[in-house]
Amino acid sequence: MQDIDRSDDAQGAESSAPGRPLAPQPEKSAPPLWRHRHAFSGGEREAEGEGDLYATTDRMAHASLGRLTGGVSPIAIMQAFSDWAWHLSISPGKQTQLVEEMGREMSRLWGFLPHSMNEGACKPCIEPRPHDDRFAGEEWQKWPYNVFSQSFLLTQQWWNKATTGVDGVDPHHEDIVKFMIRQILDGLAPTNSPLTNPNVARRTFETGGRNFVDGYMHFLEDARRMMTGEPPAGTEKFRPGETVAVTPGKVIYRNRLMELIQYSPTTDRVKSEPLLIIPAWIMKYYILDLSPHNSLVRWLVEQGYTVFMVSWKNPDADDRDLGMEDYRKLGIMEAFDVINAVVPDQRIHGVGYCLGGTLLSIAAAAMARDGDDRLASLTLFASETDFEEAGELELFIDESQVSFLQDLMWHQGYLDKWQMRGTFVFLRSNDLVWSAFVKSYLMGESLPMFDLMAWSTDSTRMTFRMHSEYLERLYLENALANGDYCVDDFAVVLNDVEVPIFAVGTSSDHIAPWRSVYKIHLLTNTDVTFTLTSGGHNAGVISEPGKSKHVYQIADKPADASYVTPETWHEKVPERQGSWWPEWHRWLLEHSSGETPPPPMGAPEAGHEPLEDAPGHYVLQQ
Repeated sequence: MQDIDRSDDAQGAESSAPGRPLAPQPEKSAPPLWRHRHAFSGGEREAEGEGDLYATTDRMAHASLGRLTGGVSPIAIMQAFSDWAWHLSISPGKQTQLVEEMGREMSRLWGFLPHSMNEGACKPCIEPRPHDDRFAGEEWQKWPYNVFSQSFLLTQQWWNKATTGVDGVDPHHEDIVKFMIRQILDGLAPTNSPLTNPNVARRTFETGGRNFVDGYMHFLEDARRMMTGEPPAGTEKFRPGETVAVTPGKVIYRNRLMELIQYSPTTDRVKSEPLLIIPAWIMKYYILDLSPHNSLVRWLVEQGYTVFMVSWKNPDADDRDLGMEDYRKLGIMEAFDVINAVVPDQRIHGVGYCLGGTLLSIAAAAMARDGDDRLASLTLFASETDFEEAGELELFIDESQVSFLQDLMWHQGYLDKWQMRGTFVFLRSNDLVWSAFVKSYLMGESLPMFDLMAWSTDSTRMTFRMHSEYLERLYLENALANGDYCVDDFAVVLNDVEVPIFAVGTSSDHIAPWRSVYKIHLLTNTDVTFTLTSGGHNAGVISEPGKSKHVYQIADKPADASYVTPETWHEKVPERQGSWWPEWHRWLLEHSSGETPPPPMGAPEAGHEPLEDAPGHYVLQQ
């Protein structure tokens, strides 16, 4: 383990190379991943027998149903519950075990009741799961509320045992059933009722019931905003270009898919190699340029980096046929070409966030395959390259679900932002749904709004083709990790990437679990520095210096070092207090070649003169 700890002090043009072909070679006129799915022109559908009235009728019906279900396939849910219920019905041993378990839990509860009124001397018969703080506080330890909480926790435990360990059930179906039962139980938790929540009861007594009047007004306002498409109350204080996304810069390039922002230098000299940041197209880029105090972009500029940022267009129905390859070429490769015109003869530090990191990894592998050496290093924030263990998001990704989503997107031309947001919200329903329900509607409190929360409501759409390709090729088939992903008709593999990699995982990530992000160690044969930071998918990345509540672990793995499992890594690497940003800064310095005067804003001689001030036009699209 001598290589595992990191010392504090030590800190465009495409080649026609043949690459690595797959057998058989895909035909350029019709990519193979669309042979068994929806084609994108009427001619292709008719040629494949999919353009008839019957198929169109089915797709329309599925799309109409999908708008009611938030894009979730009811068939996928029914298949999962049918699989679980039928296997449970023919498993008398499991049934007997559950009956016995119910008896034991009832006995525990009955044993708890006689002591439940003895404050301070009553030990709970069951403890909440880790990170479940719904029943924290003195009020929940008093009768009768301790009985409500203990009864709920025992019921929750019984259902967890009932939905797991049933012989013959498909693991994916088991996960869906467990997730859906958890959603139902979370909705029925005693915290969500004014009759069984002591905090609501106390609030009602203190206000004389005014909390319910205020809560009802909050409900009416939220309902009005939802029906009119307005963002939640308070978000108007966080407008891009006014209070967030205010780091000075210029839009120096625009195409039909992205704007390229170059930020104004604040130092007399800058690092020779510029940074290009590729955010996910599911989010507005200013997650990385929030308020001045927590803007990663501003912080990087202050450290002397020339920073470029891709700002994705919010696509509409006219963009339905834009696919992953369009995002790679129009987004990443054209950005490289423009930056090369601004900063000639310099390599570029590539930085990708979430899906942007996945796409940047594909681009980096294609560049390495084709002999394009413009990349100086690769940094990945909460980005997956192996989707075998993609966390709870996998619950919504199977053949039935993808087919259902494709029909919905086929009709709309895109996946709408509210359909995506609903999925992410219910991955953390206790934090994002029910706690807000209690505070706003039962307690009558106004929910606080801050920059990160306001940004999370400003999501974007995703095009029909791109999202279908992404789900099918990366999630369902795991093509990138398996060496089956093609760029320009030839396979790309991450093992070709030779530049050093800095990868960041976040400990509470429900979208890109850190153990999945960690698999970059298995897919590459280069120096990898891995950082695990506290927080979730967004809050863990936005970890500005000065926040002592954050902790992180960091370790280097040289290309020739032995692989270490994530569990061993987590156990052996020491925790450190504070932000991981300075560690990344030290790592970038190790892979930079010096300093130069700041480059000009844009490259007018190459036709890339500044078009407008940052944040530009695309980020303001709704």
